[in-house]
Amino acid sequence: MRHLLSVDDLGGRAGIERMLDLADSFLAVTRREIPKVPALLGKVVVSLFYEESTRTRLSFETAAKRLSADTMTFSVSTSSVKKGESLLDTVQTIEAMGIDAIVVRHSAAGAPHRITGWTRAAVVNAGDGRHEHPTQALLDAFTLRQHRQIEGTRIAIVGDIVHSRVARSNVKMFAALGADVTLVGPPTLMPESLEGWPVGVSHDLDEVLGEVDIVYLLRIQQERIASGCFPSLREYTARWGLTASRAARLKPDVLVMHPGPMNRGVEIAFDVAGAGISLVTQQVTNGVAVRMAVLFDILQEPKDGEAGDGAPDEGGKQDRPEEDGPKEDGHD
Repeated sequence: MRHLLSVDDLGGRAGIERMLDLADSFLAVTRREIPKVPALLGKVVVSLFYEESTRTRLSFETAAKRLSADTMTFSVSTSSVKKGESLLDTVQTIEAMGIDAIVVRHSAAGAPHRITGWTRAAVVNAGDGRHEHPTQALLDAFTLRQHRQIEGTRIAIVGDIVHSRVARSNVKMFAALGADVTLVGPPTLMPESLEGWPVGVSHDLDEVLGEVDIVYLLRIQQERIASGCFPSLREYTARWGLTASRAARLKPDVLVMHPGPMNRGVEIAFDVAGAGISLVTQQVTNGVAVRMAVLFDILQEPKDGEAGDGAPDEGGKQDRPEEDGPKEDGHD
């Protein structure tokens, strides 16, 4: 890949599975005593986040450092954006410092795509408006694949679908891998049109709960109450929250996922969030390996005549000849 702006950029099922296999290799690296490889030594990766983030930003920065890349972090609160600097000027300023990749999160859908026209660096979409969040979908598929075959798995994505970039990317991801996806939530939190979406739709969680293998919960944004999307958090929880009583009715092998941050007690009960059926913590852990795979894939520069792609094998070693690259030095 040159950029990763959408799940579509992965090239369908074959491309997705290739990326998941690459993430498997980097997961082995993260489990080492010194979880670091020199794969991107000398590269510079910039985190350009115009929206607040904990998991995604730290995950990308950790991934870059474990690949031995240098990192730069852009903070809107301490930048010239507060003085009126445009996105174009910010990108051009960063570009002038000599960079190789920009990881961007922005409230405007399409912002990462626009940035690709302003820079020679590779661009990774870390979430843009209501559009997409492709690396979240990758880490979700990676986590799910560790537990079962995705093809034929019945997945319910529950909650605020209309405002969710995670839902859009996951629908593409899971459908491409052969899963059966159902969107669940109040009518006011569904898109006006689902034409072209390979999904089923239900407004009754209890109706589908006994039929699914995965319950994927989305964060309920409390500001939606003020906009009239639903009367109260209490009512939302009563009708669409994964309460303890609903969790007790799940099939024995059902797993629960959530992109975070969770509103415990709203879309998911406190006890359920910490139960053994929850994959939330594992999703966060896998996020580093998946984002290592993404950064490596867009920034690798194979040498002429090199047979391998420079990725670590299952033992965590890179497949390049010893004389062709720097060794792991164990330093941060």
